Amino acid sequence: MRMPIPIRSIAAVVLAAGLFVPALPAQDPGHPASQSGEQQFTFKTSSDTVLVNIVVRDKKGNLFRGLKASDFTLLEDGKQQKISAFDYEQIDMAVANPAESIVAAETKDKVVSTKAQLLAPLNSANIDPNNKRLIVLFFDFTGMEVEEIRRSVDSAEKYVNSQMQPADMVAVISFTSSLRVDQDFTADKTLLQKTLARFGGTNGGGYSAGDTGDTEGTPDTGAAFTADDSDFNTFNADRKLQALQALSDALAKIQQKKSVIYFSSGLQQNGVENQSQLRATINSAIKANVAIYSVDAPGLQAIVPGGTAEKASLRGVSAFSGAGMRNAYDSNFGATETLSTLAKDTGGKAFLDTNDFGEVFSKVQEDTSAYYVLSYRSSNLLKDGRYRKITVKTGLKDVKLEYRSGYYAPRDFAHFKKEDREEQMQTEIDAELPATDFPVFLAAAYFRLSDDRYFVPVSLVVPGSEIPFIDAANQDKASLDIVGQVRVGDTKFVIANVRETVKLALDKSQNVSRKNVQYNTGFILAPGKYHVKLVVRENQTGKLASFETDLNIPDLRKQQQKKAVKMSSVVLSAQVRPVVKSQKDNPLARNGQELVPNISHVFTPDQHLYVYYEVYDPEKARTETAADNSAPKAKNPVRVISSIEFLQNDAKAFETPVLEVRDLSSDRRAAVFQIDVPLQKLRPGYYMCQLNIIDDASGTFTFPRFPILIKPEATAAAAAK
Repeated sequence: MRMPIPIRSIAAVVLAAGLFVPALPAQDPGHPASQSGEQQFTFKTSSDTVLVNIVVRDKKGNLFRGLKASDFTLLEDGKQQKISAFDYEQIDMAVANPAESIVAAETKDKVVSTKAQLLAPLNSANIDPNNKRLIVLFFDFTGMEVEEIRRSVDSAEKYVNSQMQPADMVAVISFTSSLRVDQDFTADKTLLQKTLARFGGTNGGGYSAGDTGDTEGTPDTGAAFTADDSDFNTFNADRKLQALQALSDALAKIQQKKSVIYFSSGLQQNGVENQSQLRATINSAIKANVAIYSVDAPGLQAIVPGGTAEKASLRGVSAFSGAGMRNAYDSNFGATETLSTLAKDTGGKAFLDTNDFGEVFSKVQEDTSAYYVLSYRSSNLLKDGRYRKITVKTGLKDVKLEYRSGYYAPRDFAHFKKEDREEQMQTEIDAELPATDFPVFLAAAYFRLSDDRYFVPVSLVVPGSEIPFIDAANQDKASLDIVGQVRVGDTKFVIANVRETVKLALDKSQNVSRKNVQYNTGFILAPGKYHVKLVVRENQTGKLASFETDLNIPDLRKQQQKKAVKMSSVVLSAQVRPVVKSQKDNPLARNGQELVPNISHVFTPDQHLYVYYEVYDPEKARTETAADNSAPKAKNPVRVISSIEFLQNDAKAFETPVLEVRDLSSDRRAAVFQIDVPLQKLRPGYYMCQLNIIDDASGTFTFPRFPILIKPEATAAAAAK
């Protein structure tokens, strides 16, 4: 497949005159813009229920059983909460039921995205999780060395062979370039052994976090410079956390406690850049009743002055001043600190600086042998994203309670930080279903720049009535965040991105609530099939809306052998504005003026209708040779004629004068038409506009049609008030 031409984009926001209409008129057949057909909608639900798993032990460390809800007092930030549900899980008394094992062939090598709600195999209805210990062996191979993989897999095989109990239901997940379900929950040791055996030759490679900082104290590799890998570390950490979040979301449908044993080479955060994703991952795990037991795969490491034998010598005087040792300790701490946070905040435990990974399996079995589950709805209704401390007390003496210490409250839009807002937009652009908080419409067109380059203007319209402007200094102020993607056909391959924050500051007299706010951008693409999606967020309330459509850019070279008129899309406009900056590739920007596309096709009598289109490679007239073989008589090389008819009730209401183009644009071989129609010549009502385009030299013609609506003057006047 031919790769797309590199993309440029331009953007502008204008006020589109005319009342907003609930549906766009149909486009002409050649127009790539389209409305979505049968709509699917996203229904959003939220739950404020908080689950707390409690293990009660006596002074000898034995499990304490037989307690009731009345034996516990639960507090959040020091305020007592009402226990809404109570349960007691006793796993150590369960026996194996081979019939509940899942056949490996049903879930073998299922590859999924790191986004949430895509690990469907783990929500299998073929198992009964009651009185079962649900354990997920999660191998994060990104950045692992071969010996670290071997150590992790060997410990898992040892657990399956000798420690696995009849009540244990185990699933195996791996993460490299994607999240993979290698084995669904099963009690069959044979299936688990076969799955783990496939990891024997796995090469970690993947994404390995590096150290950041200046060259002082870093290994001397002979390179000309040391690259700053902070952005790489941020991306790497987010990918790992997103994988954990996706796993937690997939496990959420199973209500019982789930234990995730997370084998990782470490998780290096980059300052505060990863805090938003870390908080989201912990929240997802808590809501799904998932406890993370993190295992540092490198195990016990010796940090020696000057660095280990397999690394290059340090730069500068770090090896002699102790700075190198300090950097090594800082790097080791940074890689394991996040593992500790994940474990502590979800009610698990981190296993660091040890080569005996068998302890983690014993700890999981011990924590899930018998435990109490309390649930409550927080009396604090604020969605501020703050950490809330949980305290559980009991009147019994000489007992110890083990439970997670708290959770992060959900955030509403008013409390979103910059990272949260960006994550929300990215999540929505990746979502399968559209956001529908308010209506939004999109249209696109295409114009040939060269044989393999087309300019594609895209317009997005939001009703002004949906934007809650703030009155400040005699202006209505608001802002919109816009993110968009252009993908190749039905694939996920993104070839173009748009990310804009548009600030609106408009005079109150413009009465924006009765008009449309229009966002215009453009791309340069090669011929082919694409999918365009744009997401808009109104930044006062946080409401989201999205629109997506397929876009087909024809390859006009393939029409050279056909007797047909090759033309661009037809763009209608009622507004012309000065060109703000150079747009040499935008055919709609000519002679210092730019046409603003009208995608609603709704006009008022006091406006002008501008119709713009182009005809490509019209045939040249042949020459005639005299009978005496004298010099040929040259005819006009090109002759393309066109007009517009306005039809109402199948009768012609108006026709523009016939225009004739004999000269082509030198660079694009296009006959350019821009027709100006004063709409005061037409009565208000619906019209079908027909373009009459004839290539006189070749004898070919085409008659595309498109509908328009001219509103009565009374309606237009009312809209302006």
